[in-house]
Amino acid sequence: MYLGTQLPARNDDDYRVMKQLGVDHVCADPDGDWRGWDVAHLSRFRERIEGFGLSLDMLQLPLGSVPVDRAKCPDIMLAGPERDRQIDGICKLIEDCAAVGIPSVKYNFNYIGIPRSPMEAGRGGARAEAFRWDLMDQDESGPAGQIAEDEIWSRIDYFLARIVPVAEAANIRLACHPHDPATPPGYKGVTRVLGTVEGMKRFVSMHESPVHGLNFCIGTLGEMLDDVSEVPAITRWFGERGKIMNIHFRNIAGGLYSFRETLPDEGDIDMPAVMDALRDTGYRYMVMPDHAPTLSGENERGVAFAFCYGYIAALLQERR
Repeated sequence: MYLGTQLPARNDDDYRVMKQLGVDHVCADPDGDWRGWDVAHLSRFRERIEGFGLSLDMLQLPLGSVPVDRAKCPDIMLAGPERDRQIDGICKLIEDCAAVGIPSVKYNFNYIGIPRSPMEAGRGGARAEAFRWDLMDQDESGPAGQIAEDEIWSRIDYFLARIVPVAEAANIRLACHPHDPATPPGYKGVTRVLGTVEGMKRFVSMHESPVHGLNFCIGTLGEMLDDVSEVPAITRWFGERGKIMNIHFRNIAGGLYSFRETLPDEGDIDMPAVMDALRDTGYRYMVMPDHAPTLSGENERGVAFAFCYGYIAALLQERR
């Protein structure tokens, strides 16, 4: 396993800084509409990334973490009339990634985005994302309308049935992000089926393949649990089965329905124990920051991520 990042580069110097900080592997997306990411476009982008001494390990499929009313491929989520055409485009993108040597892709199956309550003060006054159920808008209406849980699973099954064989034939790893955060069943019209450990286990058992797994977010896992001390053991369960395709290495203070995001050294999850679980189960891919608190001063994201890179790099070095 090795240090990676998905922090978007604002300019060429950001790529240079990543390399200077010891980041050799990135998840990044080309410019433009995803439907124009053909082999030639992807190849040029990969070569540009490699020009900074970096390896392009992953890109984002056009299934992001935004609410479905702002999604690039809403009919996949809503079983709309363009569903098959949109899936065809994603299958072609997976094949094109294989053709240019991009080994993995990440995606979300998300209807309502990433709900959060107002930001809170963290260490030294840093501003951090938070989720407090009692502060949330609990109106049942949401961007997807009312969708039964069984229907959501059916739509996931339909999607996986199409893309997993294509990814397996192309040897491209599929990394799906769990639902961030866990919410009570039926919130905003949907049950976040990938917002529980049992839901994640069910997901990885569907259309079993060595390339089908999770963009395993440690912070999101903690958000599902009453007791975040369980995070390392749960990580081992998925790691032992080869179902972790990427790691989002993020900590939180709190747990189910009530938490604040933190830098990795200050939260309630035992992050060194998580790294031990990854090492012991033979995890072989990127370990990257996900979110980070907003710091004071200029380039607040870049500075926060630099701290995360150093923390991850130190744990990786200890476990060689």
